[in-house]
Amino acid sequence: MRRHEGDPAGTSVMTAGGALLARLKAVGVDYIFANSGTDFPPIIEGLAEAEAKGIDLPQALIMPHESAAMGMAHGYFLATGRAQAVMAHTNVGLANCAIGAINAAMEHIPVLLFSGRTPVTERGHKGSRTVPIGWGQEMRDQAALVREACKWDDELRVPEHIPQMVDRAYAIANSTPRGPVYMSLPREVLCQPCPTEGLDAPATMAPALASPAPMAVAEAARLLAEAESPVIFAQRGAGSAEGFAALASLADVWGIPVCQYWAVQLAMATDHPMAAQADPKPLLDKADVVLVLDALAPWSPDAHSLRSGCKVVQLAQDPLYQRQPVRYFRADVTLACDVDAGLLALKAAMDPLLPIYRTKAERNARDVAAHNRAARAAVLETARRGSGTPMTKDFVSLTLSAALAGRDATVLSELGCPMAPMTLAHHQAWYQEPHSGGLGWSFPAALGMQLARRDRLVVATMGDGSYMFANPVACHQIAEALDLPILLLIVNNAEWGAVRQSVLGLYPDGYAAKTNRMPLTALSPVPDFVKVAEASRAYARRVTDGAALAGAIAEAIAHIETKRTLALIDVQVRA
Repeated sequence: MRRHEGDPAGTSVMTAGGALLARLKAVGVDYIFANSGTDFPPIIEGLAEAEAKGIDLPQALIMPHESAAMGMAHGYFLATGRAQAVMAHTNVGLANCAIGAINAAMEHIPVLLFSGRTPVTERGHKGSRTVPIGWGQEMRDQAALVREACKWDDELRVPEHIPQMVDRAYAIANSTPRGPVYMSLPREVLCQPCPTEGLDAPATMAPALASPAPMAVAEAARLLAEAESPVIFAQRGAGSAEGFAALASLADVWGIPVCQYWAVQLAMATDHPMAAQADPKPLLDKADVVLVLDALAPWSPDAHSLRSGCKVVQLAQDPLYQRQPVRYFRADVTLACDVDAGLLALKAAMDPLLPIYRTKAERNARDVAAHNRAARAAVLETARRGSGTPMTKDFVSLTLSAALAGRDATVLSELGCPMAPMTLAHHQAWYQEPHSGGLGWSFPAALGMQLARRDRLVVATMGDGSYMFANPVACHQIAEALDLPILLLIVNNAEWGAVRQSVLGLYPDGYAAKTNRMPLTALSPVPDFVKVAEASRAYARRVTDGAALAGAIAEAIAHIETKRTLALIDVQVRA
């Protein structure tokens, strides 16, 4: 560390930009996903200063676009459970982070989001405005760009506040319900000297973690145990390997079907005897008790109704989803906690009750397993019939699943391969696009997961529209620069398929349904995605015939295992 002129004797200081990075490392941040700008000189100087002095910092990674930075931080957390940092350039960079912040907020992903702020002075301070964009990028309320998606925001005003601000940011981001936080960084403050004392000390604030109330757990356990036709709805997984195992055991022993309606994360193996198909209606028609596991919309009230007298238990980090103004799902019992903690507590409360209800539980288990077995067989048979030119998405999904059998793999699907035909067995096997709908998520999120799990096969499967939303040139550059060999499957139907299906849902017999070319949905002419990937020296090929798909996937995986570079397959599917 160096002393600045005028500092008290014996005081060690460094550039505030470097001090900020050092504190991030101390609280547990591994990576800073950064897209730099003219506000970054003190950050860059701090990086160089720290390297010269042997100071331990998070690894700073160059991101060609901020959406990729946010997606990679999102994916890294999914793989590790550790929040990371994103740094962007003033208001324009922060605006590009907004979609990623919205996605992170919806899925309870903690991210420490920073952006520079235009210098507040025109002269007289180190870091004052020097170029026209210093005026052009100024905003009255820059934080408003992401405030609705963030749990907390602040601005660094004096360098001495760095340790406290970082500690508070990290603690709030990781408190339940988790989510992103934002801090703006004026350039003049980052240029000032900052005391180094305590920068490497342990964090001074611990996250606030919610635990389920014992009385509420006991009531939920009683309701489920006494129910004649209980059902579980799960959308955001089971929280951990332990939660995944607890749900599998609880459902199996008690004979409770688990419906993963619009799931964004796997809560139960798809071939588990209690894994129900995705249609809520037949389950809700019979259910007298429903356990909802972290589900924004466990069913659609416009199409599905609860039986009279049916009781509902809501279990989630935020079981009432307080950020959503309109969400009127019943909640007779609410358990505010991490899903895995809640499942473990619920299982522990139900286990002693099993001898009383064993006969009923065993009968339910037999009936549910037989029904689910037949339903799954029908799904797989439909998928098998989807080969041809072009293929169905279900066939692509089934073929991919067969290729991944026996491998340590994770699939991220963004309007890509459906979950139902796949055989998925562990708690990190499957992720789907966030319900917030910020497209372009799965490609960079897969890169973030691969960064965290170098030995795992990470697959991003996405629609052609989602691929274009992902800033693919930027993402391919990152994959090559950081040696991140993911498998990328584009299910290419040359249209906004989700938009088309939404139109058909509202107007099944309308004019748009009867046209040969539905307005505002077609994406023709389709770019040559193979050439986009090859521009960054990736393996890439296009497949139009279902008979060739299995071989193409096997070849792509072999390339990843031997050459360790990204492999892309552009798969033509039916509209």
